[in-house]
Amino acid sequence: MRVLTQLCLPFSQQNELNSFLWTIKRDPPSYFFGTIHVPYTRVWDFIPENSKKAFQQSHIVYFELDLTDPYTISALTSCQLLPQGKNLQDVLPRDIYRRLKRHLEYVKLMMPSWMTPDQRGKGLYADYLFNAIAGNWEQKRPVWVMLMVNSLTEVDIKSRGVPVLDLFLAQEAERLRKQTGAVEKVEEQCHPLNGLNFSQVVFALNQTLLQQESLRAGSFQIPYTTEDLIKHYNCGDLSSIIFNHDTSQVPNFINASLPAHERIIAQEIDSYFRQELIYKRNERMGRRVKDLLEEHPDKSFFFAFGAGHFMGNNTVIDVLRREGYEVEHTPAGQAINNRKSPKTLSAFSSSHSPYVMSHELPLHPQKEEEEEEEEFLPHLLFPDSIDVLMKADRKYKKKKKKQQKKQRLRQFNDLWVRLEERWTCFCPDFSSGSTEHHVVLRVCQWHSCGVKPWFQSIAKESNSLCRI
Repeated sequence: MRVLTQLCLPFSQQNELNSFLWTIKRDPPSYFFGTIHVPYTRVWDFIPENSKKAFQQSHIVYFELDLTDPYTISALTSCQLLPQGKNLQDVLPRDIYRRLKRHLEYVKLMMPSWMTPDQRGKGLYADYLFNAIAGNWEQKRPVWVMLMVNSLTEVDIKSRGVPVLDLFLAQEAERLRKQTGAVEKVEEQCHPLNGLNFSQVVFALNQTLLQQESLRAGSFQIPYTTEDLIKHYNCGDLSSIIFNHDTSQVPNFINASLPAHERIIAQEIDSYFRQELIYKRNERMGRRVKDLLEEHPDKSFFFAFGAGHFMGNNTVIDVLRREGYEVEHTPAGQAINNRKSPKTLSAFSSSHSPYVMSHELPLHPQKEEEEEEEEFLPHLLFPDSIDVLMKADRKYKKKKKKQQKKQRLRQFNDLWVRLEERWTCFCPDFSSGSTEHHVVLRVCQWHSCGVKPWFQSIAKESNSLCRI
């Protein structure tokens, strides 16, 4: 952050800081807040105090997806996979498959030197990190492999282990016992990416590999780097271009050096993703925000979405304004006043036992019992934050305690049962080192696991959240 500190104004000049806060004028007011998908530690000190106060004073916090629910990650992982029995080698042209495999071998070789001492201090190992991100790459759909390759860079690897900004806010909302929810389902973010035709996907993957190969050779420079994104967020212009690329998470393939026919394909892909991942989602998210505001007129909401959803044309803000809401940008330094404020909450530095009430939109109503059971199944956890594991542990213990209360009182002899009949768990088998299966699991007895139940499903299919 040293370079950025030199470029940005001193912290004391709050009114000169960038602000990604918008106020929805009503009583009590609600807020839009634009996030970016970078480690929160890189931007937190540059977020104005009034944005933090709006978050703290709000009753309910909504995100694009429920980032604290392991089911979100599990559903996203499933969406990324090829149909059962299919392998990437079966669907990709031979040359591209070989180049892909060679590039991933290079990344695996370089991973130890890319990791930071801080990451090693947290217990992250290069082999684990590579397997967590790319361990099952041969079972993924090509478009998701393209996104994976695009994120397997030294800068991105160095950021693993620290929550991205929106995940950090979700964890803070949980810690502050705020009611939370999501305006989208995983499928609504995932399916558009699977909608590209095969020739477009192959073109996109080929271009991504060409970019990475050129980067390795020192003959290519990425137009927008993560550092550029952070600089713009902290102290630059509110430019829609760079934030839209962060929001869609799709690299830009339009290049003046491309032949005419390839430039047309690149423009078609860019147009498709702009329509599907920005404009259509903005419309859908805006309508659901409107519904929430109408259903809860006495509540103050804090909507934390990717900054790109508030930039350019046809934004979420535009949708609300068309519905008659007054939404205005809130500069840094402007006072935040909630007329109907919630009960006083302690500052972010205080500690609470984690507790969160999920208040998602009923897009597909399900039975309450099914939802509760699903939430605590040993789903995959993404490797962006170590403390997510600890939170999952606490949730699991809470679930087990509830179940034990409901169980009937047993006679002493009833407890004499074999371990494999009473306790089974899924343990990842890392011994083979195989990446040929979606996830290598074995059923084992409770005591042979050697790890806690919430950890037993972390295996090679675990990827970082696709931060769409």
